[in-house]
Amino acid sequence: MSKEIRRYLRIVLPLAILLYLIPTITIVFVVCGLLDLARHHKVTTDLAKKYFMGNGLPTWLLSPFNLLLDLISFRNKYVYRLEDFPDAERAEIEWVLKTFDDNKDEIVGDIRKQMDGKKRGMLFYKWYDKNTNDTVPAFNEDYTYIKTIGVSVFNQKESTSLHFGPLRLTLRVLYNLTPIQSDNIFIEVDGKKHFWHDDPLFIFDDTIQHRSINEEDHERYCVFVDVLRPSSFPGLQNVLMKAIQVVFLKFNGIFYKNWSFLK
Repeated sequence: MSKEIRRYLRIVLPLAILLYLIPTITIVFVVCGLLDLARHHKVTTDLAKKYFMGNGLPTWLLSPFNLLLDLISFRNKYVYRLEDFPDAERAEIEWVLKTFDDNKDEIVGDIRKQMDGKKRGMLFYKWYDKNTNDTVPAFNEDYTYIKTIGVSVFNQKESTSLHFGPLRLTLRVLYNLTPIQSDNIFIEVDGKKHFWHDDPLFIFDDTIQHRSINEEDHERYCVFVDVLRPSSFPGLQNVLMKAIQVVFLKFNGIFYKNWSFLK
């Protein structure tokens, strides 16, 4: 039996059993998954395979919750600019990015010392509202909208495969601390490339399929921030954040299993 057939059977057989035992719930998950997948600009067989049978499986399982989040949030732009955020939320983002600019040399220098022999590194100052590193006190402040603050690092010629983020409660803010003039360093979201030398800031819905590429002989340092999606209900969003915080604190290693956690 080929590997491809075994992959199909791992999804088809459980689905068949679930359709027999709990048909309504199973149909809801299938429909939600299809609606979630349809948000992509071009739905291909390969995209569907990755979503339903590959690294998109957690996103599929969370699709009913993510679609409910869509109902309490403003229209999803998928890719955002700072001016798309309400003033108070934009102010928090700008303050955190300014803090990174003001402390860039120290942050990059400290991380570089820890990257020897590592392919990808992740340093978190705040993870889903919980402070995890106090070397930059400003990152340990209480924020209304910002939930995760960190830095992701790629060593030379290191990239990710196409993948999906799991949760649509937040948006991902990336800010390249060391952009260079090269088309070989970029992020690709839903088939469209963003080159860091054009703009070091990129904000997007990371439940859309994406990948980060570094094909240069240079390390790539990117600020990594999760911020609540613009919504008329930030209070409810923060309640939901508290509810899921324990799960994400406990299982963050699952989502970043190919990364080295830095201190």
